[in-house]
Amino acid sequence: MKTIAVANQKGGCAKTTTAINLAAGIAMQDKRVLLVDLDPQGHACLGLGIDPNRIPTSIYDVLMDKDMSMSNVIVHSKISGLDLIPSNFKLGTAELDLRATAGREMILSKKLGLLGQHYDYCIIDCAPALSLLMLNILIASDEVIITVQAHYYALESLKRMLGTLHVARKQFGPCNVRALGLLLTLVEEGTVLCRQVQQQLREFFGSLVFETVIHRSVRLAESPSAGEPVLTYAPKDKGAVEYRAMAREVIERIARLSRVPV
Repeated sequence: MKTIAVANQKGGCAKTTTAINLAAGIAMQDKRVLLVDLDPQGHACLGLGIDPNRIPTSIYDVLMDKDMSMSNVIVHSKISGLDLIPSNFKLGTAELDLRATAGREMILSKKLGLLGQHYDYCIIDCAPALSLLMLNILIASDEVIITVQAHYYALESLKRMLGTLHVARKQFGPCNVRALGLLLTLVEEGTVLCRQVQQQLREFFGSLVFETVIHRSVRLAESPSAGEPVLTYAPKDKGAVEYRAMAREVIERIARLSRVPV
């Protein structure tokens, strides 16, 4: 199982939208995909039509109970091949509740490792914060996709996120996570600022920036309220077309980096 975190330490840059639609897009490529919601807001749950406040157990319970398996909380989505590990408000206290737990930064990695044979890909939706949960995610992940909104403040948060990856690899031996790529999101067609940010990113980071760009779209913004990825809510919408392309590009990039057939 290849584990990919969708992350940025800044909010509002389409992390959850990307995690949901990337997971759905990969599942539609006949892959088995597990989407893990690790944000206390539970927005990845809502985006798949699942009320996070009505689920009896969640990722929080798995992290707190050493004997509980991830398989105990898996929820099947309406999309074939796509399962969800849900989250809710209880996860907000995990930082404090785990403070006295030995090896607390490794819990997620160990729990996810037991599911490796059941899925091809695991996509993790992260909260916009540098925390114990984020450290768990980085240690558990093989790759990170960093979503970057096309404006100046997003570039500053990108620097912090790349610095966090470097520190995690340096200070924690089990952590071998790397940046799979930078994904431009919420791009507004025709604005000078968006063109400038894209140009700067591609000039500085080169092929690390995904070819696929995600533009603003009304249907893309509407789809969470319908409890669906845009891929099923409005399959012909520009956002759906772009996220299908993104899913293919991620699969191809991982295959190329792993030197295995797609």
